[in-house]
Amino acid sequence: MVRPDSLHCDTCGATVSVDEAHRSETYGDLDPSRWQTLCCPGCGSRLETVFVGDE
Repeated sequence: MVRPDSLHCDTCGATVSVDEAHRSETYGDLDPSRWQTLCCPGCGSRLETVFVGDE
């Protein structure tokens, strides 16, 4: 699966690159060493949860 180069925030309407997005720990039962949540740098809303661990 190919991840897009940019993400759109439905909350504030910003379009940000994956590199600009703030990374935070996931919540729930997801392993934080394998998953990260990408958040909008402008408003802090969650944009996408991505797999970062070994496949």
